[in-house]
Amino acid sequence: MTPGIFISLLTENGPWVLLVFYLLYRDYQKDQAVRDVVNKNSAVLSELAILIRERLPRK
Repeated sequence: MTPGIFISLLTENGPWVLLVFYLLYRDYQKDQAVRDVVNKNSAVLSELAILIRERLPRK
């Protein structure tokens, strides 16, 4: 996308365009934060499962 497209959008629609892009950007940031937390939690849970499996008595 060229800068001219953004300029024409801003002149035609005003601050609404900036608001939409800002909200999309914030939504992307929240999505990345949730993904990071879920990845960390799944890593911790898999480590716990390995520790429990190692400590259980074998038959």
